[in-house]
Amino acid sequence: MKKILITDVTLRDAHQSLIATRLKTEDMLPIAPVMNSIGFFSMEVWGGATFDTAIRFLNEDPWQRLRQLKAVLPNTPLQMLLRGQNLVGYRHYADDIVENFIFKAAEYGIDIFRIFDALNDFRNLQKAVETVKKVGKHAQGTISYTISPVHTIETFVQNAKDLKNMGVDSICIKDMAGLLLPEQTYDLIKAIKEAVDLPLALHSHATSGVSVATLLKGIEAGADIIDTAISSMSMQTSHSPTEAMVACLKDTPYDTGLDLELLNDIAKYFSKVREKYHEYETNTIVDTKIFLYQVPGGMLSNLESQLKQQNAYEKYEEVLHEIPQVRKDFGYPPLVTPTSQIVGTQAVINVLAGQRYKTLTNESKNLLIGNYGKTPAEPDPELVKRALKELGLEKTVTMRPADLIKPELDLMIEKTKEIQKKTKVTLEDVLTYALFPHIAPAFFETRNNPPAATTQKEKAEEKQKIKDEVKGYLVNFEGHEFKILVKEVEPEKLALSSIGMVMSNVINQAQNLKTEITSPKAEENAKTINKPQVEEQKVAQPSAEKPKDTIISPVTGTVLKILKENGEQVKSGDVVLTLEAMKVEFEIKAQVDGKVKILVTKGDVVQSEDPLCEIY
Repeated sequence: MKKILITDVTLRDAHQSLIATRLKTEDMLPIAPVMNSIGFFSMEVWGGATFDTAIRFLNEDPWQRLRQLKAVLPNTPLQMLLRGQNLVGYRHYADDIVENFIFKAAEYGIDIFRIFDALNDFRNLQKAVETVKKVGKHAQGTISYTISPVHTIETFVQNAKDLKNMGVDSICIKDMAGLLLPEQTYDLIKAIKEAVDLPLALHSHATSGVSVATLLKGIEAGADIIDTAISSMSMQTSHSPTEAMVACLKDTPYDTGLDLELLNDIAKYFSKVREKYHEYETNTIVDTKIFLYQVPGGMLSNLESQLKQQNAYEKYEEVLHEIPQVRKDFGYPPLVTPTSQIVGTQAVINVLAGQRYKTLTNESKNLLIGNYGKTPAEPDPELVKRALKELGLEKTVTMRPADLIKPELDLMIEKTKEIQKKTKVTLEDVLTYALFPHIAPAFFETRNNPPAATTQKEKAEEKQKIKDEVKGYLVNFEGHEFKILVKEVEPEKLALSSIGMVMSNVINQAQNLKTEITSPKAEENAKTINKPQVEEQKVAQPSAEKPKDTIISPVTGTVLKILKENGEQVKSGDVVLTLEAMKVEFEIKAQVDGKVKILVTKGDVVQSEDPLCEIY
């Protein structure tokens, strides 16, 4: 029996699971000195979705966040979650990107790298583990825990042996969904500890309501380290409360020795801070359906967000039912980023389309053919065949996927120079661009010019202005078709910049239907409504010729690339444009032969069922 060590996950996994990773650095720094004095084994502060969210939503440089945290946490080892060859992104990167990312992360303050692969294909950990050891840091090899017909205790014990042979310094059981039950935990950890003599960390989410009991049984079985979150950022889809575990173990042979009074001060701080992020709160309290659907805490909150973005939150339960089927068809991957994103998004698309696999995302195709690694079981052969055909390939990938990727760093340096219009760029920016090429350019432009703070009053006034404008259009345009179109828009969610596009569609429908707009005021509005915005969007003018087909958006998302020119001849199956939605890329293909007319421009935000292009 020995003292149990605690890894605090408040500054990474807790807020990722509870408030969509929105916690800002400015709310971390004031309490950090107190957290530094506690005596945690480590603090998880980086990795996972924090990098993405920082540049996508918070206009924060994740590298600077790490530098600032290291300055105020000098006595506590800082830990990050690294997705093996995926790093903190959503695809495999070349080895030179992996090496340079780890070099920089270590330089900026990461001491412990918790490295995992979503498929438990440890070929995808080799380069990361090797590099972490090269820079003299702690490599924690991770086993992604899940339940399926092909996952057994024997499987996980072999995983642990493989990790030890790879040279890791410790092992983590990552129960991202909260699936581990107490007795299963005891059997699993006892078996691993008997087979492998390395420190063992236990990571289990509270989603299913059993995490405290799971941690206690894990400790009895020999776990050395447990992950917890401060109480005001714990439970629900997060982790067990630090204070609860400290109290449970006090005056036992496992006593952590941590100060409950100081922990209480930290809890009070985060209780107040959390109020600022109420709009991002997960709706999940305790969800025992986790044992049926096996959805991780972070994935649950992400699914809620995705469905709200798609104006389809009422389909939440239906999506949960769809996930196990997609997971089975894809070869029973553990549901952790990026496979949780791939499987979850595919399930959302299946439900929204009302048809299973009407559309396969690029990420789904790459998972099916082996570009993410070997799945625990063989995927559905028909889906594999279809994925190969749509990707233009003849056979699946059987080697380490990264061996197929040429060195990327030099190319990324040149692209970053081009985007920033500089002759010299920092390696940090190059890595940020390499990981997130679609969102990094906008971040580079805005990070030094943050938008002016908007008060709640100003937000309310803007929202009311949008509502009033939309109501005005309802009055001005009396035709039945117009009422349906405008009523489908949720005024609260419209950006002012999108009003022009919405109304140009109204006007276009009026002209296409040859409907007379008789009101003088309405006629004037039809000619002048947001004219500059309509021109900026380059909305195509209606043609007298009726299109063979109008392609509508399957999701709410952003136009990522336009691959065809107006008037260009296309064939059925040609990719016309791509959308980014729910962190994955959608190819929009022509369904008939003909000439294409593009109705959107790159960067446009489109709603589900908005027209994207026409084929004549």
